Amino acid sequence: MLDHRYLGATDRTAIRYTARGDEAEFLAGVRESAEMHRPWLFPADTPEAFAALLDRLEGPGAAGFVVCARDSGAIVGYLNINNIVQGGFLCGAVGYGAFASGAGRGHMTEGLGLVVRHAFGALGLHRLEANIQPGNEASIALVKRGGFRLEGFSPDFLYIDGAWRDHERWAITSEMVAGA
Repeated sequence: MLDHRYLGATDRTAIRYTARGDEAEFLAGVRESAEMHRPWLFPADTPEAFAALLDRLEGPGAAGFVVCARDSGAIVGYLNINNIVQGGFLCGAVGYGAFASGAGRGHMTEGLGLVVRHAFGALGLHRLEANIQPGNEASIALVKRGGFRLEGFSPDFLYIDGAWRDHERWAITSEMVAGA
């Protein structure tokens, strides 16, 4: 039986919406994972940045999830769907990060699958995209395991850490996911 706190779960991993009460645990996870995240991502790392993140995630164009280990309930990573567009597009851009405490244990793979199903089910989306710097091998491996397909290359796509960075464009559609 699914714990009422969770939107979806496997035997080992669960997802739920990111909440304001997650601040201390989320920020601790970001701090312990800073070396692992650099130079690829720069998640909210202060109370003010976390509050701003939640303000954005609570708006109509985004949804934020924490990935939890079911045995302990501990947050082991996060997945956000950003830039959600409704209408004829029904698409969002996925961003994510594992925390060092849960890295390499398969929780992010399971969490991504749960978020994809939630996006194509309850959120009514048709397509999810992931834009990844070509050298970020762990992130590319995650979307490959999640069933995303490589769709192209975008030079100077996103401004990260003081420079415009090239990105590979990966995507998955609801038709690509059985039971979505």
